[in-house]
Amino acid sequence: MSYADAVTALAKDCGSDIKKVCKGLNLGNNRIQDCLQKNQAKVSSTCTSTLGQVTTSIQQRQAAQTGFFKICAHDAAQYCGGMKGEGNILACLLKSKRVDNGKCNQAITDAGWR
Repeated sequence: MSYADAVTALAKDCGSDIKKVCKGLNLGNNRIQDCLQKNQAKVSSTCTSTLGQVTTSIQQRQAAQTGFFKICAHDAAQYCGGMKGEGNILACLLKSKRVDNGKCNQAITDAGWR
């Protein structure tokens, strides 16, 4: 789930709950998530379910982004030798049609970069 999809799902399924129990809070630093979890008894079951799905999806995406360079180190060395900078290496791997490491390809997909 992309970040945009996550925000859309939360707005759709939790919008009225956010207005009711988290009115006036800023989005940053997990304030809305913390508020919804703290007030779970007052929040709709649809919102609770969506919040759980969104949280899990974002955690998986962040883990994939964190682990990407370790998982793809061999492919980066093989196809993007000597290239510096994580962004440049990622761009190289995305352009390379030769990357056949299933784990590397999956990490790129799970990280939301493809």
